[in-house]
Amino acid sequence: MAKIVTLTTDFGVRDAYVASMKGTMARIDPDIRFIDITNEIGPQDVMGAAFVLRTTLPHFPAGTVHLVVVDPGVGTDRRAVALRHGEQRFVGPDNGLFSLVLDGQTPDELVELNKTQYWRTTAPSRTFQGRDVFAPVAAHLASGRSLRDVGTPVDELHRLQWALPISDDQGIQGWVVHVDHYGNCITNIHRDNFESSRRGRSLKCFAGNGILFDVYNTYGDVAPGEPLVLFDSSDLLEVAVNAGNASELFDIRKGDTVNLIFVD
Repeated sequence: MAKIVTLTTDFGVRDAYVASMKGTMARIDPDIRFIDITNEIGPQDVMGAAFVLRTTLPHFPAGTVHLVVVDPGVGTDRRAVALRHGEQRFVGPDNGLFSLVLDGQTPDELVELNKTQYWRTTAPSRTFQGRDVFAPVAAHLASGRSLRDVGTPVDELHRLQWALPISDDQGIQGWVVHVDHYGNCITNIHRDNFESSRRGRSLKCFAGNGILFDVYNTYGDVAPGEPLVLFDSSDLLEVAVNAGNASELFDIRKGDTVNLIFVD
């Protein structure tokens, strides 16, 4: 089984938080391989973390442990959990993030992390449980411990739900769920939903202060600096600019609506 721990956090990279968690895990097992999915999630952005993690999961081998610390409720009575779904395992706060990653599915195994012998300390920090609870548990799991070793079985995750696009005969209303490093604005409109609603009709896309037409296959299908609509590698509709920044050009932010109108 892979000795891999991934990290998804909102800690940034200039502070000591991520290094402290990796150091804690390395002391438990120096052979663990760490892979940063991202440490640049917006502060307390549970849905943003779930979106990024969900898009990466198919690319990791069986047995990978995904350590997720985006924890607005740190130090409160929210549960600390570990879970298994298929061949992947997860460790982090039970704040709805994992229900989003699993798209509402029930995990194959779920435990509450209440066995303090697997923590860094029996008196963990009220403000940094990523270091004192989640990181050491993730290391023990990567090193061969089972979920039942590190916690007590429980039945249900705290649940959140993704916002779904709204469709009718005239078009689709969706939302921007992620703005990436390039300023590409990724929506929650999947290619399958788009094609079943479009039925061969022409397209007008209203996004921010812009109106775009048609769907392209790749950025280079338009001239540099020109905007376009296309489907990304996860088959989600994206508003982009070839060699530019769509978020800045059209004043689009995460959570903004994108309206597609189909014209006969």
